[in-house]
Amino acid sequence: MNIALLTKSREHGSREIFLCFSHLRWNFVFQRPQHLLTRATGTYDVSYWEEPVFEDVPAAWLHRSMSDEGVEIVVPHLPQGRQTEAAAMQAQLLEDFLSDLRRPPSVLWYYTPMALEFSRWLNANIIVYDNMDELSAFDGAPPEVVAFENEMFSISDVVFTGGQSLYEAKKGRHENIHPFPSSIDTSHFNKAREADCDPPDQSAIRHPRIGFFGVIDERMDIDLLSQAADMRPNWQFVMIGPVVKVDPRILPRRENVHWLGPKSYKELPTYLAHWDMGLMPFALNDATRFISPTKTPEFLAAGLPVLSTMIRDVVRPYGDLGLVEIIDGAEDLCARTEILLDRPKQHWLSRVDELLAQNSWDQTWAAMQAHMARVSTRTSLGAQEAAYV
Repeated sequence: MNIALLTKSREHGSREIFLCFSHLRWNFVFQRPQHLLTRATGTYDVSYWEEPVFEDVPAAWLHRSMSDEGVEIVVPHLPQGRQTEAAAMQAQLLEDFLSDLRRPPSVLWYYTPMALEFSRWLNANIIVYDNMDELSAFDGAPPEVVAFENEMFSISDVVFTGGQSLYEAKKGRHENIHPFPSSIDTSHFNKAREADCDPPDQSAIRHPRIGFFGVIDERMDIDLLSQAADMRPNWQFVMIGPVVKVDPRILPRRENVHWLGPKSYKELPTYLAHWDMGLMPFALNDATRFISPTKTPEFLAAGLPVLSTMIRDVVRPYGDLGLVEIIDGAEDLCARTEILLDRPKQHWLSRVDELLAQNSWDQTWAAMQAHMARVSTRTSLGAQEAAYV
């Protein structure tokens, strides 16, 4: 197999290898995997293996590049029309990739159980399943994902879940499973509290501005957005993010609904700095049943009052603490927005900051490392005991 190295290979050093398999593109949206694996680079040489790209090429090859965060991005490129051979081709690419590294991975970290189809032969000191979402509930999920997840649970040394509700649904499936809801890079989103120049594509939009940022897909309640925009034509709804898995033609087209497209993680605070309200108009369906939206604490760190539909991991704890307004329908959205637009923010912000001080991606990664270290210690002790048998 040809392996195309578009960046210089890493020096063969003494640091341990951390190999992650993910269904998400590294450069798509900066979210949980990016936050955690960026921190993992402080300890490991981290490689991030993405899903394959099928194209008109004669043979399979790997595109390897280094992200700005110090994570090596590995993308298999496979010949178009040979999807049924994808697992076998990726297994060979993976074998060649590890041969090039000249040392086996110490940590295997999975976001997608589907990667077991070509990687189940691998072993490592620790196998981690970071169960970020209920993948089987997403549109287009392959039917075999449930069987692969069962296998994933059986081989993992430790399992993390992306939220409390997902943990409650799966805690009986593994003896070493722990919930880690969405965390926050507070210093990054605190920048939105400082007045700055309004981005050019937003500066002409009137106030009040009610904004959303994130992936725009089957999890968004399009009808709720349409109804609210019609009920308050003088309010401006600013929508930021890529549109995937839904036909863009179904998105509401109103003079007061502004689709600004995707923005980089670095740009987000500049946009949020000029919004009056954050909105999370999630539909209540199978795809949102277990989500723990990262944008909840991000909106709060930006100093924005937040409205959300009744997502369980938003209601608990944010709604119960009175930090996020939980809405039920467009009329409720409008009524609560009017109250929040007039509400003084100082006391609310002090309570927000008190909660966010207890939550950071640094703390989350440190706690995950502690669980991994306990697994490693047990493994080492087990090996020592076996040696004396």
